Amino acid sequence: MTFLVIDIGNTRLKWGVYAQAHPEAPLLEQGAVVLEDIDGLWETTWKHLPRPQGMLGCVVAGEAIKRRVEEHLSRWGLSPHWLVATSRAGGVINGYDHPHRLGADRWAALVGARHESRELGPSKAAALVIMIGTAVTIDALDSKGHFLGGSIMPGFGLMLRALETGTAGLKVPMGSATEFPTNTSDALTSGGTDAIAGAIERSYRRLARREGSDPLLLMSGGAAPKLLSLAEELPVRFVEHLIFQGLLVLAHEQALGRETS
Repeated sequence: MTFLVIDIGNTRLKWGVYAQAHPEAPLLEQGAVVLEDIDGLWETTWKHLPRPQGMLGCVVAGEAIKRRVEEHLSRWGLSPHWLVATSRAGGVINGYDHPHRLGADRWAALVGARHESRELGPSKAAALVIMIGTAVTIDALDSKGHFLGGSIMPGFGLMLRALETGTAGLKVPMGSATEFPTNTSDALTSGGTDAIAGAIERSYRRLARREGSDPLLLMSGGAAPKLLSLAEELPVRFVEHLIFQGLLVLAHEQALGRETS
């Protein structure tokens, strides 16, 4: 019995097949495809996989993309189940003003982070959850699992495109992040990196001050490797499949018919 999890972001669809709907289940298969290539996902990949027994996904890309994915799922005879944020699940209490308006990907990542923090014991339960993709989200969980809130900012690509659109003569390739850039490509990349890293540092120190101890700093997302240098200054833990982990926790809860406290 296998279980399929899907994360449809702004740029790519990421998927994973696990041995079962459980956060400790082994990952058997995984892949990713840009949204423009979703129509070919079945023929190139999914039809060669054993039929999953169930699925749970999160989607932020809109209804049209979701319907195209559901067409593929129907070839397996799978009923689609898409995550919507709730007021409480997976040991997380949703502190958003309107809980159901929290992005499903952020909700899944928070649940995944709560599971990760529990593995390290109660003294490390508070967590700052960073997702680095097309956009960057910085979300705070206190030691009791309350989602305190978070911020959203442009990712690397959006920052660069904004500068290219709004200025003259800045259409240059992506550079490298350095301490003191000496060319325009590196200057742009370093500026974006410092902006994101600075926002993370500020949120980390706010949460540490509120909790009275250093929280976990959990980072995930396709562009997370671009912030590897942050690990030299803060105790960053890179978690490759944080959203998948949250989806598995929630799917397991649904299978049990109860919420894990």
